[in-house]
Amino acid sequence: MKRIEVFRDQLKSIAIKEPGEYLVILKEAGAEVDIRGAFKIDQKNKIEVSVVIHHQAPNTRANTTLRGVAGDSAHISLKGKIIIDHACGNSNSFLTERVLLLSNQAHAECVPDLEIHTDDVKCSHAASITRIPEAHLFYLMSRGLSRSEAEKLIVEGFLS
Repeated sequence: MKRIEVFRDQLKSIAIKEPGEYLVILKEAGAEVDIRGAFKIDQKNKIEVSVVIHHQAPNTRANTTLRGVAGDSAHISLKGKIIIDHACGNSNSFLTERVLLLSNQAHAECVPDLEIHTDDVKCSHAASITRIPEAHLFYLMSRGLSRSEAEKLIVEGFLS
């Protein structure tokens, strides 16, 4: 598990580029972090990404966004958990997990979790798994793009 500690007076941006387990700890009051992860897999590959955001001090902020794209018969698993300890009021933490499936054989799971031990916090999570809407592909194809070019453009936009 990769452990990352965040202290006050440093807005930390974390880019998760590899599958695995990550523990991000907000250690001091005033600590802030922005966590982003984007993954694309295909064939029969499988990846798992697990991120725990642990608020150990009051007045901390975290924003976490995980995105994945699975094609062919690939499987992607995104798991995020926010923990806010006792006496860590006035903390804000948001977790978003989004997956785009490119085939009927691709699989995904999104598992957001909250563990809040105090009052006076703003904390939420969101998760979705979807396919590219045909209307989006049709629109781009009506502008002269092939289906594969349209799909590629949508995937690039989704991951950026």
